[in-house]
Amino acid sequence: MSSVAITVDHISKRYKLGEAKNRHSSLKEQMTKSLKSVFRMNGHHSSCDKNDIYWALKDITFEVKEGEVVGLIGHNGAGKSTLLKILTRITSPTTGKIKLHGRVSSLLEVGTGFHPELTGRENIYLNGAILGMKKEEISRKFDEIVAFAEVERFLDTPVKRYSSGMGVRLAFAVAAHLEPEILLIDEVLAVGDSGFQRKCLGKMESVSKEGRTIIFVSHQMAAVSNLCNRAILLQDGQIKMMGDTESVVKRYLVNVGEQSDLPLHVRTDRVGSGRLRFSELRIEDFNGNATRTILSGEGIKLILKYNSCIENDDELQNVSVAALFLDRGGNKIFTVGSFISGGDFEKAPSCGSFVCEIPKFLLVEEEYHIHVWASVNGEEADYVENALTVNVASRNILGTSFTLLKRKHGTFVMPHSWMCHISL
Repeated sequence: MSSVAITVDHISKRYKLGEAKNRHSSLKEQMTKSLKSVFRMNGHHSSCDKNDIYWALKDITFEVKEGEVVGLIGHNGAGKSTLLKILTRITSPTTGKIKLHGRVSSLLEVGTGFHPELTGRENIYLNGAILGMKKEEISRKFDEIVAFAEVERFLDTPVKRYSSGMGVRLAFAVAAHLEPEILLIDEVLAVGDSGFQRKCLGKMESVSKEGRTIIFVSHQMAAVSNLCNRAILLQDGQIKMMGDTESVVKRYLVNVGEQSDLPLHVRTDRVGSGRLRFSELRIEDFNGNATRTILSGEGIKLILKYNSCIENDDELQNVSVAALFLDRGGNKIFTVGSFISGGDFEKAPSCGSFVCEIPKFLLVEEEYHIHVWASVNGEEADYVENALTVNVASRNILGTSFTLLKRKHGTFVMPHSWMCHISL
């Protein structure tokens, strides 16, 4: 019978909102670095009342056995990142205790644990030393780490000059290869191309087969389902469900639908300063008719109503706004953002609407979820996951008899034609 690697015993964590500024970079900064990271969760609700007490975690208890791969899932603000920070001792619980049996390596944010002034080579040895490894042990793994991260040319360059993609490749390589007994990973698949993501998943699978323990946080349900044999669903800082991955993921997806049915202005599961707050997301066709069912190939408008919860706020400066479309499995499909189209707003009234026009909506028939986000003066102002659920219905957009394009055919309806030429 497997030994217990992680024991979490009645953990709770309390914050006083407004005690510290958001330490995460803004979504705009992350996404404009080649759109490699989207909509990360910072573990705190925003509020106009800066004196509110917020319980990020409430009486969390569970065990993880050696060699288990456990998925940790939940909506934005559910407490996932807070729990991982407690497990890595970055922060202390308000009540309760944890027991960890073995060395812990973590990748909670891009470049966490790296010293920006040190080179990639120096940071590899620094991280190994933090894990308690001898120099000889680190050297034995050094070439493997460098090959995985694909940063050989930049090994002697300070990591502050690395791109976000280079930073996360090296951070993951170090975390996964220095032989920790416990590996904690938070949304590593949000950064990097598809090839790198496949490498990460493959490495996590091999690490688990070696008997090491993994807790994996992700909004990508396909990755959680493929990698994890058990999952924990957090909601409002509490364990909503714990069990086999398939059942927990199904429950999470049901919760996604329930949340998106709530009016946007009453949603409390949001993050940001509140300088700008979304109150309604509506989709209209080009005739002005509101709809929750989009026909493939039709033009649509996303209308995002907003206001500021800051008193006497007459005008907002340097506003950026975005919407992210995801499929039912939580896979990111595409983003429409003012910073992508070159349409950021130098000035915006404190109350109004942002409108995004999509001339042809070319997704195949399925249910999709929309996350919405905005920043003001470079600071994240509002972010709400699953602000709206929409359905896409196929139609004959190519003028052929084949109309029912479904998810099995891919994600997009791509206009095309075929010809046959005689070979000479």
